[in-house]
Amino acid sequence: MSSGKVKISWFRRFTMFWVHNLQQALGSLGELTRNPVASMMTIFVLGLSLTLPSTLYVVVKNSQAVTSGLNDAAEISLFLRKDLTVSDVETFAQRMQLRTDVERVEVVAKDQGLREFRELSGFGSALDYLQENPLPDVVIVFPTAEFRSVERAQGLLAELSQAREVTTASLDLQWLERLQALIRLVEDALGALALLLCSAVILIVGNTIRLMILNRRDEIVVMKLVGATDGYIQRPFLYTGFWYGLIGGIVAWVATALLVWWIARAVAGVTVLYDSQFRLSGLNLQELMVLWGIAVGLGLLGSWIAVRRHVAAIEPR
Repeated sequence: MSSGKVKISWFRRFTMFWVHNLQQALGSLGELTRNPVASMMTIFVLGLSLTLPSTLYVVVKNSQAVTSGLNDAAEISLFLRKDLTVSDVETFAQRMQLRTDVERVEVVAKDQGLREFRELSGFGSALDYLQENPLPDVVIVFPTAEFRSVERAQGLLAELSQAREVTTASLDLQWLERLQALIRLVEDALGALALLLCSAVILIVGNTIRLMILNRRDEIVVMKLVGATDGYIQRPFLYTGFWYGLIGGIVAWVATALLVWWIARAVAGVTVLYDSQFRLSGLNLQELMVLWGIAVGLGLLGSWIAVRRHVAAIEPR
């Protein structure tokens, strides 16, 4: 008798590969339903671990949106010499307006400045005893968009303060620098917290998969005795990690939306007091998909680390 090998076409092999993967994916999902309490605890730990960094990300994103508008509020006040005439002040203002790094210029005459100070300070009667106006003419320079950042506005301030008509120049951005430093601190803390929580998720998923592998040790030994490869055995556990991440990402979505809604109520109460139109914006669709992808990736990574170590260590004697 002659025996020959059965030749399987590449299309059939390709089709069976995906059929087997689908069967193992559905089988791993069924394994989760057999232990619903343990599975839901792992899923909720994964989802809630991602909720805190995602909510902090929303806070930082809205803070950056607020400060981006404040960055464009940079203006430079140039206090001119008192011996300048009106024509000298107008000539200097026109010269500033011709600069390519200046968007517009406003001139506050010393008489106008004294009137405003009289109205706003409440010392109107005391100012009547002054022999002369102590205030100088002021030219307010509004930089172009390219020079409204803190660093470039300070460079422009140093250049304009060297003009012979200027006695002093002012750019009050110290508070903005402090605010930006505080936001950078929150961003760094957010990154460190997210890294720690993601590491915790990987460890939790990996430990859960490790326990599943140990519980099915005898089954794995039998599968290896009949010729199953490590890759075939590992695949259902990898799909389990995938399901953990997939469902855990949905939990993170819901929890983040609830937290943002809760915070938005408090922010709305504050903005009403300050007569502001600011509204807290949550995660958009792209950011939600990124969050979901991170959850799935962490689930797969944790399961991959567990199966690579523990499945290979199980050998039939």
